Amino acid sequence: MTDDPIAAGQRWLEQALALGGFKTTVRLIPSPLADLVSGHWLEIQDQPLSATQVEALLAHNAQALDALQYLLNATLNLGQPREAQIAFTLELAGYRKARYDQLQAIARQVATQVLETGETVEIQSLNAAERRVVHTLVKVHSDTLETFSRGEEPDRRLVVQLAQGTEAEVVTDTLEQV
Repeated sequence: MTDDPIAAGQRWLEQALALGGFKTTVRLIPSPLADLVSGHWLEIQDQPLSATQVEALLAHNAQALDALQYLLNATLNLGQPREAQIAFTLELAGYRKARYDQLQAIARQVATQVLETGETVEIQSLNAAERRVVHTLVKVHSDTLETFSRGEEPDRRLVVQLAQGTEAEVVTDTLEQV
């Protein structure tokens, strides 16, 4: 890898997109989740792309964008020690930001539901990166809530439940903070 892994990520992504007929540029943007999740956001510039090309990358819950993100991370981190690995998130046309806003709402709703009812809740239809974000968001209540994943891909689910030994009065206090 080059000395500047962000520049290498931008170059790799621009080249991969060009090979697929998507002639565009990529720029580094601030992560809206910088205080929660480490990593860098690379934004694919959508202006040079046709509406059909943007739709192709965002179709089916952005599966193509997810695949590119996975390949970028796997390629640039290959052979790197864990502490030197860098996580990239790919953004296109505001999709990721809108999705992460949805994930924050889901985390808040599920945390409130578990705290109010005391019942375990399973969240389906999240990819691995989204599960990590929700895990992190729920950690805000780590003294009263815990999360883990259950099942195997493609049916892996995020489970949110009361932490072991949580008392009812603690739940009431925590609920006021959600």
